[in-house]
Amino acid sequence: MAFASYYCLDNLVAIFDVNRLGHSGALPVEHCIKIHQRRCKAFGWNTYVVDGQDVEALCQVFWQASQVKHKPTAVVAKTFRGWGTPSMEDAESWHGKPMPRERADAIIKLIESQIETSGNLDPQPPIEDSPEINIMNVKMISLPDYRVGDRIATQKACGLALAKLGNANDRVIVLDGDTKYSTFSEMFNKEYPERFIECFMAEQNMVSVALGCASRGRTIAFASTFAAFLTRAFDQIRMGALSESNINIIGSHCGVSVGEDGASQMALDDIAMFRTIPTCTIFYPSDAVSTEHAVSLAANAKILRYGVSDKVTVIGAGITVYEALAAADELAKQDIFIRVIDLFTIKPLDVTTIIYSAKATEGRIITVEDHYPQGGIGEVVYAAFSMDPGIKVHSLAVLGVPRSGKPKELLDMYGISARHIVVAVKCMLLN
Repeated sequence: MAFASYYCLDNLVAIFDVNRLGHSGALPVEHCIKIHQRRCKAFGWNTYVVDGQDVEALCQVFWQASQVKHKPTAVVAKTFRGWGTPSMEDAESWHGKPMPRERADAIIKLIESQIETSGNLDPQPPIEDSPEINIMNVKMISLPDYRVGDRIATQKACGLALAKLGNANDRVIVLDGDTKYSTFSEMFNKEYPERFIECFMAEQNMVSVALGCASRGRTIAFASTFAAFLTRAFDQIRMGALSESNINIIGSHCGVSVGEDGASQMALDDIAMFRTIPTCTIFYPSDAVSTEHAVSLAANAKILRYGVSDKVTVIGAGITVYEALAAADELAKQDIFIRVIDLFTIKPLDVTTIIYSAKATEGRIITVEDHYPQGGIGEVVYAAFSMDPGIKVHSLAVLGVPRSGKPKELLDMYGISARHIVVAVKCMLLN
């Protein structure tokens, strides 16, 4: 409610159906309408109290609401569940219960006897006067342009990519949860402030607003915050998927590599969460270039290092790609060669690339992830090859709740550093 008041959403009307009852009993304030009224006014809403059983009164306040400017409107309607139905009106024990057939027939007859006219209601259809738009096949105006060796944070590359995408199509919008300087969505805000929506520290509402903006195919919505905070919005994300909404969610600052901020800020279950969402595609970029491609919805795993003498395929994503490459350098000094894959797309999984590499390395795969083992990359790969006895998968992941510390130290402490990959490769070759 604070969000709607802050943005002066005078085209928004919220109807509070105050019928006193919840699913299993009376609600705390029951029919104390003035309490609801005061709460709505406290949030800066234009507020009406009305008899929710009075159709004419409802029509009147809806018209009045349409005349209000610079404020959202709340209609607090006092109603009674089962109104006009003998023995059911305002009763607490009817939720989820089937009504006996004879009682239902009697109630239908009672309702029909109260209808004063048999005429039809023919409301006018809405006027379709919205302009034609195109949100299909949106492409970056330029390719990623980074110098080899530059150390660019993936979140900064994401901010740059969003700004590029905003230039390519004026229906691109970005939402953020009071983290725009950390996620670099500020870059988009600087270029296109009229298409940037600050949602403050309210991730559930941020996702809800993104779902609304993306409805009916009117915008391309990107919602951005720290990945750990997205767990708060899981229900909104799940319901959006069930509604087949098309939004893009960006979670930054993942895993123990967050470092000193500690466990509360570390997303170690985000992959597992999003894997359960139907029709969800999950990108896991490891550098600036792949981040830009992820924003523009490119896909497929990338083989970063390979050779004819490779003995093990090591699959990383995000920061663990660099640990895998460092392990490859160390092992090469000992004449042990490994193939390194940047998974990039977790869902759908690029099974073709992984099978090709696994066969080239005698079926040996090691996955390395800055994530808990449950629901993560290891489980994805295990599931994909569970029916193939010729492929053996070993997983390195974060075990236990992490502590605060320096990123490099934490990667090593929780068994996903280059040193641990070297050990895992040698152990796999011995078995």
